[in-house]
Amino acid sequence: MRDLLPLASAVVLGLFGAAVGAQELVFQRMGTSLLEGGRPVTLELAIAKPAGDGPFPTLVFNHGSVGNGNDPREVTHTVTYAELAAYFNERGWMVVFPQRRGRGKSEGRYAEGWRPESRRYSCDPSVSLAGLEHAMQDIGEVTRYLKNRADVDQTRVLIGGHSKGGILAMAFAATEPDRFVGVLNFVGGWVGERCETAEKINTPAFVKAAAFPRPTLWLYGERDPYYSIAHSQKYFAAFTSAGGKGSFHALTFGPLRNDHQIVRNRAIWSEPMSLFLNTLNLCKGVVAEAASNATVRGACGKLQEAAL
Repeated sequence: MRDLLPLASAVVLGLFGAAVGAQELVFQRMGTSLLEGGRPVTLELAIAKPAGDGPFPTLVFNHGSVGNGNDPREVTHTVTYAELAAYFNERGWMVVFPQRRGRGKSEGRYAEGWRPESRRYSCDPSVSLAGLEHAMQDIGEVTRYLKNRADVDQTRVLIGGHSKGGILAMAFAATEPDRFVGVLNFVGGWVGERCETAEKINTPAFVKAAAFPRPTLWLYGERDPYYSIAHSQKYFAAFTSAGGKGSFHALTFGPLRNDHQIVRNRAIWSEPMSLFLNTLNLCKGVVAEAASNATVRGACGKLQEAAL
């Protein structure tokens, strides 16, 4: 299996914008064992690295859908989240944004319940849940690839996502419970509540996610046009009733704003995020190392300064 493709075919450097200061966003393709038409599929990764050589604690953050699905051009956009990357880079974390099959510059078919002929996502549970399994395969490939990267601190890996990516992160973490230290769920759901079958699709995925034994953070928007707070709290209740560990927060941009995009403004979620990271005890056992290792100081000192 090919892990990293040559520069000419995949790797590009570019400034990530003011939100990340002078840090760079690196685009690359990774090889997979996935086959379509008898040929291996490559996936695009966008990686925001902090200063230093690493290994870095790492967040794998998964993108959402293409809105209502009525603009096919959006499928080809590489999705990143500058505010999220800035927050974690400043704390010494590397952030990886995988682009699943058919999204961004990744090869393969986009088969997550989106129907290009109708320009809509399907509300048929059999079609939609098959799309979730399709996406889980992609994240499995990404996770295996990251296990072989020297710049990833393998003992401190978070997974998270936005919208479809949020529920995907929750579901995937349960399949590899020893791999991740926690899960970040920003307004997660596989289909919005306008689908009459939404609860039949989303609830089973969140219930299965309860098998993940570590903490999860649920961040939802009060004015989300896809997932209302009342609707989303049903999923959280099902998750905790099944034994899942998590905290639920209702946040807002303010009047006349789309709260489905709260992930794009860290002023809204930085406080619950910081509290969540502190509860993970990510710096336990690295106090001595922190004194001489700048990378560890960056990752731990800003999270638990008092402890060091």
